[in-house]
Amino acid sequence: MKAKKLLILATTCLALAACGGVDPNSPLGKRQAIFKDMLRTSEDLGGMLRGRISFDEQRFANGATKLDQLSRQPWQHFPQVSDDHEDSAARDEVWQRQERFQQLVRELEASTGQLASAAQTRPFTAQGMAPLVQKVEDGCEACHKEFRAY
Repeated sequence: MKAKKLLILATTCLALAACGGVDPNSPLGKRQAIFKDMLRTSEDLGGMLRGRISFDEQRFANGATKLDQLSRQPWQHFPQVSDDHEDSAARDEVWQRQERFQQLVRELEASTGQLASAAQTRPFTAQGMAPLVQKVEDGCEACHKEFRAY
């Protein structure tokens, strides 16, 4: 009898856990996945510069290229109008102030492009890359301050 109760409890928990997720194929799910990948990649680059991860020139260059590619992807998954049913961390201003949002997008893309380009010129140092990574991080933060609801 205890096994049957445990099975019912486990099944109920799994069913409830499945209800709260974001559809990975929805615009929200797609952009969240890209942003998470951007964050992981950026954290690795910053970790190499700040000594949490050993600096590896090739790994850094690969990460910079990946971050540049990723930085150009999530914007297509922001629909022109907010879906009121989305459980998004984006403020309504994303849809109301598109010109400013797009300006910040282009600034981020430019900074990741500069980083990726600089990382292709060898040799380079962590100290030389630090201002470029900071510019990328500042770009992320600027957009979050204006358009992300915490």
